[in-house]
Amino acid sequence: MKIKRIRAYRVDLPLHEGSYKWSGGKSVSVFDSTVIEIETDAGVTGWGEVCPLGPFYLPAYANGVRAGIGELGPHLLGEDPCQLGNMNRRMDAALKGHAYVKSGIDMACWDILGKVTDQPVCVLLGGRYGVDFGLYRAISQESPEAMAQRVAQYRALGYTRFQLKVGGDADTDIERIRAVRALLQTGDRLIADANTGWLMHDALRVVRAVRDVDVYIEQPCLSYEECLTVRRHCDHPFVLDEVIDSIDTLLRGHADRAMDVVNLKISKLGGLTKTKQARDLCVALGVAMTLEDSWGGDIVTAAIAHLAHSTPPEFQFTATDFNSYVTVSIADGAPQRVQGRMAASTRPGLGISPNMEVLGKPVLEVS
Repeated sequence: MKIKRIRAYRVDLPLHEGSYKWSGGKSVSVFDSTVIEIETDAGVTGWGEVCPLGPFYLPAYANGVRAGIGELGPHLLGEDPCQLGNMNRRMDAALKGHAYVKSGIDMACWDILGKVTDQPVCVLLGGRYGVDFGLYRAISQESPEAMAQRVAQYRALGYTRFQLKVGGDADTDIERIRAVRALLQTGDRLIADANTGWLMHDALRVVRAVRDVDVYIEQPCLSYEECLTVRRHCDHPFVLDEVIDSIDTLLRGHADRAMDVVNLKISKLGGLTKTKQARDLCVALGVAMTLEDSWGGDIVTAAIAHLAHSTPPEFQFTATDFNSYVTVSIADGAPQRVQGRMAASTRPGLGISPNMEVLGKPVLEVS
């Protein structure tokens, strides 16, 4: 089996809530997602998706995905998509860095491998654990009262994990954390996610002020070293996210005891193949994980579901269902939340069928 054609489609994903806000005044109302189609000479087609949150968040942007595929694609024609190790080595040799560009291609190759072997991707990633897994809900940055109302709304829908977007004014963030925690019950989890938004002195003020509150602190500052400093002055369970972009940083974080939980984003690591490596290493090291991506629609959500469902439950800190945040469905068969939980498809591959009427014509073709 050989790759004979790669196509990329651009699709807008508006948000149900109108906008998504986080630290530093960052805001998005419509996500620019790229869907990747890999067609083989055996008549089997695989699908992937990449949706950066914006160039002001991580070193990734939507037009960069498509430009990168145009650069990388010619080097992959004639390759066997089922040889995932070879495919990733080929991509890394042809294009240094730019992990997010490679993510959708790798995802589509897993979809093909599942279809060829007649297995769901979660089985190929390690096996299906249980019947479903828990999700978190990200709460866009607003006033403390408005965020508390959002949490109450989503708690009524079955969510028990809440990622509160903080990283703004320290005093207001303290109020946000206290207002939301007061609504929650035993067994609920609250994560105060600063998305790199605090300077160290503000981060230290916040963690000291909420010392009596049951809350996780996620990625308080921009650099690894700053986060490590806060960690060493913090009594709370600690999550690293933005700085974890490779096996090297994951190993460094574990050696320094810099985190209790790590957030693994598929596109930040370069696809399911490398995220599986990081996931399996976390299991070996005893580190719990949030399993997700930077953003996305139905296809990314399907990939997250397979990754999470193939992770031992005690290491599944949480995962996310991005397709419930957006108003546009780009594929049939994608997993849907049920009472704050989700399950991966039992069909071969990712288990999705793209909606071509929504995707429209490709914006890029390599053949």
